[in-house]
Amino acid sequence: MSCWVLLRLHSGDLRISLLPLCCSLSLRALSSGAISRSLKESYRLLQLPDDGASGPTEVKEAYLRMAKLYHPDSGAPTADAALFSQIEEAYRAVLAHLGRQKSASRYTQSLEEEEEDKVKGNAPQHRHYLSFEGLGSGTPSQRERQYRQFRVDRATDQVLEYRRKEMEKAAAEEGAMVTRDARLRSKQIKITQAVERLVEDLIQESMARGDFQNLSGTGKPLNKFDHNPYMDPMTHNLNRILIDNGYQPEWIVVQKEIRETIAKMRERLQEVRARLGEPMRHSETLQWKEHCTVFADELGKLNKKVDNFNLIVPLMSRQMVHYSLKRELEKILKTDQLLRQEKEGEKEREQKEQMETARTSQHTRQGFITWVQNLLK
Repeated sequence: MSCWVLLRLHSGDLRISLLPLCCSLSLRALSSGAISRSLKESYRLLQLPDDGASGPTEVKEAYLRMAKLYHPDSGAPTADAALFSQIEEAYRAVLAHLGRQKSASRYTQSLEEEEEDKVKGNAPQHRHYLSFEGLGSGTPSQRERQYRQFRVDRATDQVLEYRRKEMEKAAAEEGAMVTRDARLRSKQIKITQAVERLVEDLIQESMARGDFQNLSGTGKPLNKFDHNPYMDPMTHNLNRILIDNGYQPEWIVVQKEIRETIAKMRERLQEVRARLGEPMRHSETLQWKEHCTVFADELGKLNKKVDNFNLIVPLMSRQMVHYSLKRELEKILKTDQLLRQEKEGEKEREQKEQMETARTSQHTRQGFITWVQNLLK
């Protein structure tokens, strides 16, 4: 009797405690993917997989596709009013099922969040601040991972800040050194210029007094073999012997040959172009192409000689670049046009001079005849 009374007294609390559990079980069963036979038939009418994995967008696209085929007003040969009404009912049933799934998933998620909040609320509040500098949230393992990531980020920021300060410090020191070097260099330049001005003034004063008029060797050439105290005597004697025998370094001789060869090649091709007419006839064009081919072969050989010259020249600034066939031909044609224009100008001037001479002689004859007639009268 007492047990039955206690059960009747606590039956309200029991129903209240079991209600969320039943709701959660029913919602989980709804969201787990269990689909009735009629709902599967609706999916099949819409030509969708009957596992319920299709989303709202896919369902809508399938409904529009079926409406184009079976709607009575579509004008398609497959239009069927009865079948379209079934498709519309299936579409509504599938949308209702998707809505229930969505609401069930939301409710399940809210229940899980409430359970987590209860668990967190039941835990001692001071445990959140026992370690990890009060950072992070969640379980202790999650907070530990968050705290480790925070420490890594903080260390990275500190390293970057240290590098930035070191770079700024180095840049400041480098700027100070550059400024100091510039000051020293400007000071040396000023001293050098002052000394040069002083020496020049002294030389001009000596020349004004006539101190350089009675020097020994005045009017004679300078001795180019004076002893150089900074040169080895053996080197000095060797250089003197080479100069006396007309020796020239190989690269100077090769450079001279290259310049003379290109000048002769240009002159020959320029003469060939001058002999041809303007504009050129067909036969003259063929001759010009033959001469250009010969010029290109000679230019290729000359460029090989330029390569050999660049290998033996001692200074990079003395090296030469290849001669371009296109550039050389353009120069020759441009020079030929200028020469032809000058010749045409000279011819026009000669014709004008001849016409002026003829006019002058004609006026002279007429004046002489008029004078004779006046004299006979």
